[in-house]
Amino acid sequence: MAHKSTLLKLNTGAQIPAIGFGTWQDADAQEPAVTHALKAGYRHIDTARIYGTEAAVGRAIKKSGIPRSELFITTKLWNNSHHPEDVAKALDASLKDLDLDYVDLYLMHWPSPFACSDQLIPRGSDGKIQTGDSDYVETYKAMEKCLKSGKTKAIGVSNFSRAELERLLKETSVVPAAHQVEMHPWLQQTDFAEWHKSKGIHITQYSPFGNQNEIYDSGKKMGKLMDDPVLVEIGKKHGKTGAQVALAWGITKGHSVIPKSKTEHRIKANLEGDFNLDAEDMKKIESIDKKLRFNDPSESFGWNFYSDLDGK
Repeated sequence: MAHKSTLLKLNTGAQIPAIGFGTWQDADAQEPAVTHALKAGYRHIDTARIYGTEAAVGRAIKKSGIPRSELFITTKLWNNSHHPEDVAKALDASLKDLDLDYVDLYLMHWPSPFACSDQLIPRGSDGKIQTGDSDYVETYKAMEKCLKSGKTKAIGVSNFSRAELERLLKETSVVPAAHQVEMHPWLQQTDFAEWHKSKGIHITQYSPFGNQNEIYDSGKKMGKLMDDPVLVEIGKKHGKTGAQVALAWGITKGHSVIPKSKTEHRIKANLEGDFNLDAEDMKKIESIDKKLRFNDPSESFGWNFYSDLDGK
C-alpha cells in the first residue's frame, strides 16, 4: 500500500518529512531496523550522540543506496559537550560515525550541561552525574557557527521550557528551526505548540505513543495511550489503529513525529499514520489530554526541566 509522504516546512525553507524513524534504545538492533525503515519508505531518520546508534544509522544509509539529497538526518549534541569549544568537535565525531558530510538538523539534546568529559555520563565518586557550568546560550552560539561551516543545514533544541526558549530567542541570532519535545494526545501542550507556531519553530514530537516505551516507569500502572478508546474509535472510522491516529494527531497539527520500532510490520504500519484527521476528530482528541509527561530526568540530571510546562 502506498503511503502519503507529507513534507512540512522549516523556517530555513527546507522540508522535513512528517514521519521520521526514531533510533533511541536497542543500539544493536538499529542497523537492520533503519534498513527496513528506508526500504519501507522513511526518509527522515532521527538519532543522537547518546543513543550510540549513529554508526548503525550511517551503515544502513550507505547500504540503502538512497541519494543523500533525498534524506533528512537529525542528530543531537550531548550534555558532556556543551562547552562552546567542544561543540564543533562533537558534531565532527557524529558526522564521522554517520559517515556523512553534513546533517540536516543538529539539536541541543537538553539545556542542561554535564561536566566536560570524554565520558558521555560523567559521574563523581558518589555515583551522581557531574553537572557542568556551560550556559546553553553560549552552547547554542557555538552551534550557530556549525551552521556557517555547512556541517549542519539547520539547528534547534530539545526538551526546553518556554522561559528557556524565550531567553534563547532574545540572546542569540538564529531562531531554532525545530524543537523536539515529548508530545502526544495525553500531553498536548496546546498553548506551547501555538507559541512555537507564532515564532516559526517547528515541533518534532518524540514518544508520540506516550507510555508505550517500557523505560517510562510512571506509565506502567495504566493502559497504553494507543489503546485509548477515543483513539481506537477514531481509528475505526478511518480504517486505522489507535497508534496510527496518535501519529496523525501530530501531523494534523503540522508537527513531525518520530515513532520507533524494531519490528518490520510495525515499522511499515507507522508510515500509515501519515493522514489527516478532521476537525471533529481533533475536537474529540482534545478531551483526552491528561497532561501526563513520562520523560523527566530532572533529578538525575541536576536541572529543573519543563518548569513552566504541562505535566510537571
